[in-house]
Amino acid sequence: MLAVPALALSALFAAPAAAETGDDLTGFDLADAASEPEDTAPESAEGVPQQERPPQGPVTSGPPSGVAPFKFVFDETWATVGIGAGLVPSYSGSDDYVVFPLPLIVGRVAGVGISPNGPGFNLDLLSQGPSLMPPETSFSFGPSFRFRNDRANQIEDEVVELATELDVAIEVGVNGGVSFPGIFAERDSITLNAQVRWDVLDAHNGMLFEPGISYFRPFGNSAALQLSVNASFVDDDFADYYYTVTPADAAATGLAEFTADGGLNSVGSIAILTFDLDGNALNGGLNIYTVAGYTRLVGDAADTPFTVDRGSANQFIGGIGLGYTF
Repeated sequence: MLAVPALALSALFAAPAAAETGDDLTGFDLADAASEPEDTAPESAEGVPQQERPPQGPVTSGPPSGVAPFKFVFDETWATVGIGAGLVPSYSGSDDYVVFPLPLIVGRVAGVGISPNGPGFNLDLLSQGPSLMPPETSFSFGPSFRFRNDRANQIEDEVVELATELDVAIEVGVNGGVSFPGIFAERDSITLNAQVRWDVLDAHNGMLFEPGISYFRPFGNSAALQLSVNASFVDDDFADYYYTVTPADAAATGLAEFTADGGLNSVGSIAILTFDLDGNALNGGLNIYTVAGYTRLVGDAADTPFTVDRGSANQFIGGIGLGYTF
């Protein structure tokens, strides 16, 4: 099953928030609106202060008359929660697709960033709060969690369904990355990231290493796009659990016996587009997110009879969801 990259949705509008100067948020400058008016009296030509005039009307600071005060949602604590649905392969290597829920939780709580990681999430212990200063190179690091249910349920192929049913795996590890802003535009960025995870439920008992690179680009304050390219390396335990056809499996399914080894498991790309429904993501509210991706299985993941005879090495994902930022 394809994974949504760790940095995919957390950066979509949090990054513009950190880089925004306030000039085009609601038609007035946030910095000017927040500052107090200077209380200095004009001087005469001789340098003697003139007598102050009483104000002709109420003196106010803030947005122009008729403009609602702006509420900047991306402060020290914020979150986006949502739910959607997508089509994904019924198992890694399948050419049958099933509907899969796409829950979303992104945010920053108590100084810790939260971002999705496929059916799981990443935490960023180095998460930076919002700032009106120009964006700088930043780093991320923290624990990583992932749920995996390959061939544990929703097996649509009647032959593969006869093979040994696998257990659900919970993978725990660490993730880290470095982000470079201002590559082609003022608020875009390129991020290099990687994560390593181990199974903790005694399912596959293996390890995965997943490096990647992603490009983020906002379009005004209403939409943002993230494109990611990633790879997956697995050890022998992981490959054996998911791609080996045991003698018992061969007898039950009629597939040829096959022994899988670890190595490069897949390469792929994914695109995530987010659009704010009121045209200004910086004030929170409802947004729509869409996901589309392609992964190519390689090595023994592509050569196993589960893929060659009953599925495909070409794996696709697509989905749409509705989120709310507050």
